[in-house]
Amino acid sequence: MLGISGEPFEERIDAAKEREAVPTDIELSTSALEQLVSEFKQIIRQESGTEFPQDPRAQLDGAIHAVFDSWNTDRARIYRRREHIPHDLGTAVNVQAMVFGNAGSGSGSGVAFTRDPATGDPGVYGDYLPDAQGEDVVSGVRNAFPLTELERIDPHSHAELMTNMQALEDHYRDLCDIEFTVERGKLWMLQTRVGKRTAAAAFRIAISLVDEGVLTMDQALLRVTGAQLAHLLFPRFDTQANTEILARGTNASPGAAVGKVVFTSEEAIRQTQGGAKVILVRRETTPEDLGGMVAATGILTSRGGKTSHAAVVARGMGKTAVCGAESLRIDLKKKEITTESGHIIREGDTISIDGSTGEVFLGQVPVTASPIVQLFEEGMDKALADADTETRELINAVNRIMEHADARRRMGVRTNADTGPDAARARRMGAAGIGLCRTEHMFLGERRQLIEDLILADNQVDHDRSLEALLPLQREDFKEILNAMDGLPVTVRLIDPPLHEFLPDRTELAVAVALAQERGEDTTASSKDLDSGQSTQ
Repeated sequence: MLGISGEPFEERIDAAKEREAVPTDIELSTSALEQLVSEFKQIIRQESGTEFPQDPRAQLDGAIHAVFDSWNTDRARIYRRREHIPHDLGTAVNVQAMVFGNAGSGSGSGVAFTRDPATGDPGVYGDYLPDAQGEDVVSGVRNAFPLTELERIDPHSHAELMTNMQALEDHYRDLCDIEFTVERGKLWMLQTRVGKRTAAAAFRIAISLVDEGVLTMDQALLRVTGAQLAHLLFPRFDTQANTEILARGTNASPGAAVGKVVFTSEEAIRQTQGGAKVILVRRETTPEDLGGMVAATGILTSRGGKTSHAAVVARGMGKTAVCGAESLRIDLKKKEITTESGHIIREGDTISIDGSTGEVFLGQVPVTASPIVQLFEEGMDKALADADTETRELINAVNRIMEHADARRRMGVRTNADTGPDAARARRMGAAGIGLCRTEHMFLGERRQLIEDLILADNQVDHDRSLEALLPLQREDFKEILNAMDGLPVTVRLIDPPLHEFLPDRTELAVAVALAQERGEDTTASSKDLDSGQSTQ
C-alpha cells in the first residue's frame, strides 16, 4: 500500500528473535512484539514520510487502491506477458470478513493440494502452521508443518478438510489448490483454484484421472501442453557424479539448474541479459521478485515449503526450485550464504540445485539425458530399463498421451534439418520428413572458409576450384540426410548464401580497412584474417 520493501521489517523480526533466542515469530514475548510495533511505525515514517493510518476505513481504502494500482506494476506486466493474459482485462477487489488463524493454540492456517503438484502422486499434500495467518504460510517467512500435524492437533477439522478436498476435486475433475483457516477449532474454507503443477505432474495427473474414469483420453490430451513436454526433454543431474552437498531443502519444483549465485531480482536480470545463467537466492520470495524469477535458471530459498510463493510461482513457470533450506544462513547485505559447516558462498559463485530431491550442491554438477528423450529415441524398453518407480510412471504417462496424440492428429510434422545426424535424430523423434534443408547451413563452422572463397572468387578458375572443394562434402551430406529419411520427403533449398552469415559486418569491415590503410598495412588479406584481428580484405 505504501510502496515500502518488506526487507527492513523482516530484519527487525530476525533481530528480535535473536535477542530473545527463539526460533519462530510466535515465541516472541509481548514486550518484544510491542517493540516491533514501534520499530515498524518508525520504518513507515522514515520510508513514506507519513504516519501509519489508524482509521480502519483509511487502511481499507489504501489496500483497495493498492490492488488496483498493482495491475500496472512491472511484475504484473511481466506475468501477463508470460501467461498470455490480456493487458486490458483489468482486475477486481473482493472485500470480505476475516477469520483468524492466529487466535491461539486451537487456530491455524494452511494450504493443501488434492495431489502432489511436483510429481503428480495421488494423495493429499500441503502445509499447516498453528497459530498463524494464511500469509505466513504462502509467503514462506515461517517453515510450515505437513498436514499430518493438523491431523494430530485437530482430528475433527482434518477429517472435515479431507472430505471437502475430495468434493472439490470431484467437482473440478483436476488437481485443486486450497487455502483454509481453523479458528478456535472451526474449519473455514477460504478459496480454491485449479492448481499449478510441474510438467511431470501434468502428464501423470492426466493419465491418473483417465485410469480413475474421470477423464477421457481426448480430455487428458488437452490437459498437457507442448511447452510442458519440451520441459521434460531437459537433462537431469548425474546421480553417479562426485558432488559436495551444501544443504537440503524441500523439492519444490523439479529440474536440474546450475548457475551463478545472485541475491536480487535486479542482478538476476542484469546477469541474464549478459548471457549468464543464475540461481536467485532469497530468504523467501515475494511478488517483487517476479522479474528475477523469470530471468533465473533456478530459485533457492532458506524459508518456505511446497506451498510458498517461490514454490508455486516456480512450478507455474517450469523453473527449478528448492525451498526451505533452513541450514543456509543468507546475508543479503553481505551478499553471501553460510552453510551449516561454515562454508561461505558469495555472489558470483556457482551452485547446482536439484528440484527433484531438494539438494543444493557446490559448483557445477554434470547432467544426464532425460528419460523422455530416451523414450522417443530408443523406445519404451530402453527408457524403462533402469528407471525408478516414479520415472517409470512418468514414461508410461507420456507414452500413452503421445500415442493418443498420434492417433488423433490430422497434420504431419516435418523437421528443419541440414545434416545427417540432425535428420536421423528428427526421424527417431517422429518427423514425417524434412520440410526445409537449408544448404547454406551445411557450410558454417569449419567449412565457412570454403564458402567465403566461393563468394570472393574474382575469376572463373578460383570459382570452379571452390565448387570442386564443396562438391564432395555436400554430396556426402545429402547421402546421410536421404538415408536417414529413407524415402520420406525432403525439401531442399538450393544454395543462395546470405552474405551476412559468411562475411564480416560491412561497417566493421570498412573501419578495419581504413585503419589498416592508415597504418600502411596490406588490405588484401582474407576475411579469415579479419576474425583473428589482422588486416582485412
